[in-house]
Amino acid sequence: MASQRMTEQTEAGVAPPLESRIFTLSGLAQVTNSLFLSNETAANNHHLLNVHRITCVINVCLENDIEHHNSALEYLHYPIADMPNSNLLKHFEAIYDKIRDVEVRGGRTLVHCNAGISRSPSICLAYLMKSNGMTLIAAHSLLRTRRPIIHPNSGFWEQLIRYELDLFGNNSIQMINSPMGLIPNIYEKAARNMFPL
Repeated sequence: MASQRMTEQTEAGVAPPLESRIFTLSGLAQVTNSLFLSNETAANNHHLLNVHRITCVINVCLENDIEHHNSALEYLHYPIADMPNSNLLKHFEAIYDKIRDVEVRGGRTLVHCNAGISRSPSICLAYLMKSNGMTLIAAHSLLRTRRPIIHPNSGFWEQLIRYELDLFGNNSIQMINSPMGLIPNIYEKAARNMFPL
């Protein structure tokens, strides 16, 4: 059963299940067969990039990481602040197109931000929704198995929810009020545990 599930996921372009891979928070998280997610430190580790056969690096940090400019890697920089009012939505389509183009050419893409918690996971969530036809909640569940520390900021959640609505005509996640402000409803239980009534 598990091997059948692994085969089905691999054929669908999704990386094998968590139990079949070595996982580290400081390394590269394999999201699909051709998409990886990491923090800036891992993205600057040329050995890791070579081991995972990364051919394209997409940096969504504000800072321009110049260490890759002298390598054979294709390097793109989208300067995005990790702030709720930053417009990440306007980059979803261009980054999706680039990841697909790299995949069609047999390459692999790494998307990274400073910590690999908010900006780059948001890009990966948008990609999973469009490329695999996944709802936002399904994409989030999958991505958390690959990198458990993902936590897009509230503004990025709102943009992902809008993107899901544009793609599918409905939403699997809604924003709700909490003592911490607006949060996605999938965080409601955790918020209640932090602020018992």
